[in-house]
Formats: sequence, structure tokens, C-alpha cells
Amino acid sequence: MSDVTIRPLQDRVLVEAAAAEEKTAGGIIIPDTAKEKPQRGRIVAVGNGKVDEPLTVKVGDEVLYGKYAGTEISFNNKEYLIMRESDIFAIL
Repeated sequence: MSDVTIRPLQDRVLVEAAAAEEKTAGGIIIPDTAKEKPQRGRIVAVGNGKVDEPLTVKVGDEVLYGKYAGTEISFNNKEYLIMRESDIFAIL
């Protein structure tokens, strides 16, 4: 489990983004300026959902989300994204 004390509200989830790729498949090292923002991560906290729409994801799920989904936040020197569950495309 996670030591995050942030609790998202309603249908929002807190996601720890996966690390950006350091090398290409051919072994070429990607410089920091060329790295793409990852579009996958692990859910570390979930809200309570809405009355008529329960959440379908849970803490620990690996998910895929949109390129511009969520809001970046920093907490305890770690970077997270907080987003609505509807911004998540799939559970891996």
C-alpha cells in the first residue's frame, strides 16, 4: 500500500505516473528534452465516487490515461496526477 495521505473527492483518483522511457528499443538514450510524458501509471488513492456512479478502479490498478489528462501535483517530494475516473481509458 501507499503512504499517501491525500484523499481525492467524488470521482477523482490520484495516479503516480510511470517513469518516462530512458532508451529506445534500439538502445539509443533519450535526452530529457525529448522524453514524452508517460500515459500510464498506478492508482495510489481513490475518492468515494458519486451516488449514482460508483468507481470501477481501485488502489493499485495500473491504468492508461489521456496525454493531457489530470492536474500535476507535488506531495512529499513526489509527483502525482489527480484526475477524474472518466479520464482513464483502460485498466492494464
